Amino acid sequence: MSEEICELGAAEMAREIRAGRLSVRETMQAHLARIERVNPRLNAIVTLHAEQALAAAAAADEAQARGAALGPLHGLPVAHKDLLATKGMRTTFGSRIHARHVPARSALAVERQQQAGAISVGKTNTPEFGAGSQTFNEVFGATRNPYDPTKTCGGSSGGSAVALAAGMVALADGTDMGGSLRCPANFCNVVGLRPSVGRVPQVPAVDAWDSLSVTGPMARSVEDLALLLSVMAGPDARDPLSIAEDGARFRVPLARDFRGVRIAWSPDFGGLPVDRRVVRAIEAQRAVFESLGCELDDACPDFRDAHEVFMALRAHAFECGLGPLMDRHPGMLKDTIVWNIEQGRRMSAAQLAQAQRLRSALFQRLHRFMQRHDFVVLPVNQVLPFPVEQPWVSEIEGVAMESYIDWMRSCYLVSATTHPAISVPCAFSDEGLPIGLQIVGRHRGEFELLQLAHAFEQATGIGRRRPPP
Repeated sequence: MSEEICELGAAEMAREIRAGRLSVRETMQAHLARIERVNPRLNAIVTLHAEQALAAAAAADEAQARGAALGPLHGLPVAHKDLLATKGMRTTFGSRIHARHVPARSALAVERQQQAGAISVGKTNTPEFGAGSQTFNEVFGATRNPYDPTKTCGGSSGGSAVALAAGMVALADGTDMGGSLRCPANFCNVVGLRPSVGRVPQVPAVDAWDSLSVTGPMARSVEDLALLLSVMAGPDARDPLSIAEDGARFRVPLARDFRGVRIAWSPDFGGLPVDRRVVRAIEAQRAVFESLGCELDDACPDFRDAHEVFMALRAHAFECGLGPLMDRHPGMLKDTIVWNIEQGRRMSAAQLAQAQRLRSALFQRLHRFMQRHDFVVLPVNQVLPFPVEQPWVSEIEGVAMESYIDWMRSCYLVSATTHPAISVPCAFSDEGLPIGLQIVGRHRGEFELLQLAHAFEQATGIGRRRPPP
């Protein structure tokens, strides 16, 4: 029974607990047993609060027995990316500088999950300060792909994706600047949503006006992801970019008729170097969307200048957020982070202004494109999961990559637009490695995006394939 509990979807698990057919105690015990069994070889959860989680589970059962009001995540075991401050729980940011840091308060995204009844079991691994799409750091080492432990799980929310795929938690969170929710979801056969800027308020934030990095949900199904988003989303006056809409709107059925819906179809992202196995896997899904009644058009938005925009805003964000830390702790940050900070310091006001002008033009082009198309289907990653010892991808289909993040263009070009995007499982390679596809929605169109991802997921069932025990 213990193993069966861990295989339940989060929404189904919540229903079973609420109906009294499953206690929070046995739910937590099952997940802690799974963590004990599989985490040593995968290294997804790097800080575990087992005793506190069991005590919280007992309190949750007692509250339910008293007839207390239950939150939508009542009793669900969750884990938080090690970039999100979690009160009373070691939060290292994957950095030696903060190896013993224990925050006095939690990030809003963590608070909202706990207030909704979720029980935090621990923190999930991330590269140092989330820099890079391969999850390893000098504090905890590397996190391994549950489908093939010799391969990377992606990043930077890699620990969260692995914990989900391996059944260690019911739900998990992450952040996404250039693909950090979508990339590991893709590599681990789970679902990851990069929401619109402001959908999940960023509190606290060094730069409250940052419109590049977002916090968002990860889950094993679109229904479960929508449940978590419903709790994480919603306005907060401390975030000047937060969207006023109540998150509860995502807690409704996702079924919809897609006949006549227009999809722009681009398995190679308009000409980016993409591993031919990824292109084939996505192209094979064309018939699925057509069976849903969608009208497919071979087209890709004009992402001209998106690379320049992203690189400039990323460099600015690194200098703003980590520049002072580098000055206080010389020699303590990894080389790639130092490189990003120094890029930001070399940038002139004129260069930053040009990036903002180009970004505005990019947004307007995509807006016009999305008047003719409801969604865009693209690859998530341009490659399959690669060896865990390899820091980053240096070449794709014979094309050399310029930097440690260049191989992530298929994600970060979308980030520059601020449009919501989701990674949803679509296939497995001949080697047994997961491949997902990326669906981009209209500006602030998360609900419609979830509906299409849900319909695709239900039609394929690929996301139900779990890793080897």
